[in-house]
Amino acid sequence: MKLLSYMHNGRASYGAYVNGGVVDLRARLDGSPTTLAAALRAGALDELRGQAAARGPDFSLDEVRLLPPVLDPGRIVCIGLNYKTHIEETGRALPAYPALFVRHPESHVGHGAAMIRPKASEQYDYEGELAFVIGKSGRHIPAERALAHVAGYSCYNDGSIRDFQAHTHQFTPGKNFWRSGAFGPWLVTADEIPDPGALTLETRLNGRVMQRAPTSDLLFDIPYLIRYLSIIFPLRPGDVVSTGTTGGVGKARKPPVFMKAGDRVEVEISRIGVLANPIEDER
Repeated sequence: MKLLSYMHNGRASYGAYVNGGVVDLRARLDGSPTTLAAALRAGALDELRGQAAARGPDFSLDEVRLLPPVLDPGRIVCIGLNYKTHIEETGRALPAYPALFVRHPESHVGHGAAMIRPKASEQYDYEGELAFVIGKSGRHIPAERALAHVAGYSCYNDGSIRDFQAHTHQFTPGKNFWRSGAFGPWLVTADEIPDPGALTLETRLNGRVMQRAPTSDLLFDIPYLIRYLSIIFPLRPGDVVSTGTTGGVGKARKPPVFMKAGDRVEVEISRIGVLANPIEDER
């Protein structure tokens, strides 16, 4: 099942992509919960699945504006340096533990919306990634049971402002510029992706393939990340974790390739879909 958040006639809602159209699941649940994350927190995933299977689409996909699938995450945790090819191109040593940083919801947009190159920098880089969303709470979760805590998977573009990222040893400044990242187009539920390590990730800039890798190349795979993160804090439904990017980022190329106004960037992951965004300059 593909779950999505969207705007339709000025109203925010969430639903499922079924038979080429959108089933309004918020309306089917009488308006409550009000967001997809709230529905996950309420344990309504099975009810959403049943409603999506029982109904025909309420609108075509063209009638809605897609939003990030999870509008109100408890947290967005991103993993740095998690593909060996990317670690090598940065010149760093292989880490013993995951490098963690956070993003904030206003730092990303949904599928089709413009990602914004800020006035403050011309070093605006793409980072195609696989993200997952927690569907079941847990603390100290064993790796062998970790995937049972995943609601679903999505594409993520961890758009990075490289010069600000380099200001300190902390990644956060370069990762939280307004509308600099993207998330979507939807959340594919975990039952459709039993092995998230068997996917292929590809990032394209203006149609040119810039990154391509199997998700089996992750240094710290999803079960490990869930185990590790749940040692630090309880994982809650609606939490978003983006697993890191592979080699081929713009900063590491010779000469560097950075995104600019008029570009189009796409992150495609097999069995999930394509997250596509135009690039605009900050006004």
